[in-house]
Amino acid sequence: MPSPRSDMALELHLQKIRSAAAATDVEQAVGLALGHVRSGPGGRRRGGKRLTELLGAARLTAARAEEWEVVRSLQDAIHYTRGDLLRPDYEEKYRLHYLDHGPRDKLGLDSIARTVTMTNEFWSMTARHYLGEHPEAGLEEILEHVRSLGEDARFMQAPAEDPARYRIPRGISERAIWTERVLRNRVEVSDPAESARRIVASPEALAVLAADEDGRTVLRAAELQRRAADLGDLRAMTEDPGTTEHALQRALRGMHWIFGGRVIGEARQRRLVPGDEVDIPLIRGDGSFQVVELKRSAGVKLVKEHRGSLVPRRDVHDAVGQAVNYLVGLDENRERVYREFGIDTRRASALVLIGHPMSQPDVTEKEINDALRVHTSHLNRIEVLTYKELLDSAERALALG
Repeated sequence: MPSPRSDMALELHLQKIRSAAAATDVEQAVGLALGHVRSGPGGRRRGGKRLTELLGAARLTAARAEEWEVVRSLQDAIHYTRGDLLRPDYEEKYRLHYLDHGPRDKLGLDSIARTVTMTNEFWSMTARHYLGEHPEAGLEEILEHVRSLGEDARFMQAPAEDPARYRIPRGISERAIWTERVLRNRVEVSDPAESARRIVASPEALAVLAADEDGRTVLRAAELQRRAADLGDLRAMTEDPGTTEHALQRALRGMHWIFGGRVIGEARQRRLVPGDEVDIPLIRGDGSFQVVELKRSAGVKLVKEHRGSLVPRRDVHDAVGQAVNYLVGLDENRERVYREFGIDTRRASALVLIGHPMSQPDVTEKEINDALRVHTSHLNRIEVLTYKELLDSAERALALG
């Protein structure tokens, strides 16, 4: 992972945040982060892990002071240092225009205007050229030609034998889309689209990947084997009393498939509501949002006897209460969340992962699971599972895969 970035835009933003802070301790916390940025040798700005720690500490101080606008600004600053928020958007959102002091970035506007103008000229010329070669072509045919050329433009090449010119290879986009789907559905890679672009530019790699159906089956088998190995590592962690919630969160990052076929991905934003940062944010196939609240696994006793029946202990009730608070916050801020992040939280649900049956050897696993199911059957939109039950379910799914 690259080192957190630090530049003039961040420095200007932190100055604005410090000026906007109402509480003295918040102002001082932001000042520490700003001082770190300015402490680089030779007038350069300093970043690194320490910057992330100071920004996180300032965000926590602002949350305790209930200065939510400051919290939100600091969260964006953290996203910017990590590269999740691009510099043009960052500068526009917080008016960090140190060359132009107008309400909007005139340089950026001029750049976009020129780009749009040149793009329109290019596609108009392309359409006229096609019509010249095919005078009988209708509007739909011309539009389809332009659309397909746009798809192929993603794979533009710069031939070494012809400097200063570029080439759009025709017919490559369909092959790339097929390759991307293979990578996305059968092999876990960080960027399937980028990997597909590289592969389709290499005939040798493409020939190996798309040789026949058996080759694709091997890819699928390799992915299932990798997932099985990940499940084995995670199971060992859940059975270790020394494993922390943070360690479990790191291990589960990127393993959204473990939560079942209804989950299609993991949302990038963990902080949708001021003051709340969920452990794992999931997106379901119907577009709904699911919060996963992680608690410790081994060492947590889950049930106790009460009037002849087994009922959840306090740790379970506390975890469910925290999940309820998340859902209430999402409900109350659903319009803003959808407007800013494009995530629909109207039908949000929550999953609480807590405990392991091995921590209560005097109670059977079935009795623990039954007690949790009875409890959650009376809850709306919240489910409670042990880590073992989740892992067992995922392993059964892999066996059928």
